[in-house]
Amino acid sequence: MPVHSDYSAGPAVNAPVLSLVVPCFNEEAAIALFHEEALKILEQREDTRDLEIIFVDDGSRDGTLREIKKRAERDGRVRYISFSRNFGKEAALLAGLAASRGRFVVTLDADLQDPPALIPEMLDAVNGGEYDCAATRRVTRRGEPLVRSFFARSFYYLMTKVAEIEVVDGARDFRLMSRVYVDAILAMDERNRFSKGIFPWVGFKTKWFEYENVKRSAGETKWSFWNLMIYALNGIFAFSSKPLAIASVLGILFFLTALVFISVIMIKKLAGYRVNVDGWASSVCIILFTSGIQLFTVGILGQYVAKTYTEVKRRPHYIIRESS
Repeated sequence: MPVHSDYSAGPAVNAPVLSLVVPCFNEEAAIALFHEEALKILEQREDTRDLEIIFVDDGSRDGTLREIKKRAERDGRVRYISFSRNFGKEAALLAGLAASRGRFVVTLDADLQDPPALIPEMLDAVNGGEYDCAATRRVTRRGEPLVRSFFARSFYYLMTKVAEIEVVDGARDFRLMSRVYVDAILAMDERNRFSKGIFPWVGFKTKWFEYENVKRSAGETKWSFWNLMIYALNGIFAFSSKPLAIASVLGILFFLTALVFISVIMIKKLAGYRVNVDGWASSVCIILFTSGIQLFTVGILGQYVAKTYTEVKRRPHYIIRESS
């Protein structure tokens, strides 16, 4: 069912201490490995044994849901939500957070690139009362293509310059949050969601944990370079209006440049100098260049109009096909 802006969670009666929210898309080979590894770590301590694991199947086309159901039949702590189609990781995170009942909620991926071994330490940090969230960031990108790593670092640098919030370089969606923190996130009912921006926007005190890049336990990444590029642009448009300011500044600069050229031509003409009318090639280049800038700025404006259009339609974030 869709989430509404008046949603307010709060621990349910007999709620578990810990809720694990695990978005899944074509992770058939990773489900069993994740379940085994998570329980091996969390069953070592009494306070982390009281848990629930919520798998959110984001319209997978393989046997992901089948593997999740196998775990749910054998382990009563496993719950699942299955979408009617692929709505994206942001929708899956939202659905999992809305369904969670624990006093503390962890969001992490099923591929074990977010190591469950960090969860007990993260829980200690938040359970002490000083922090409301324990977040993680990767300090290395070993194993990633150099081009992808370069653009990822460039994105985080750009976000710190243009966004209204601080996005930490290497920040992951792997977080442990208090219930009040989760409720604050659920209160943000926007359709164009960008969790890496929403997490810092809601505020609260956050403790950061650093770890080195971990290879996937199974399967392949579902994030292509193009998907990451679109995701990054959505993040910039969602949390910054500076692109509109840039478009305005470019318009003013080109107007002033044109004004200077017109003044020079008029002065030369009045002074009796011959005005050279040759150079059609350079004129075409200038026209194409300025036209490209115009289309670029119109495109920026169009992105904000499109985001507004999506919000106004108020379609549900996701549609659930079945759940436990």
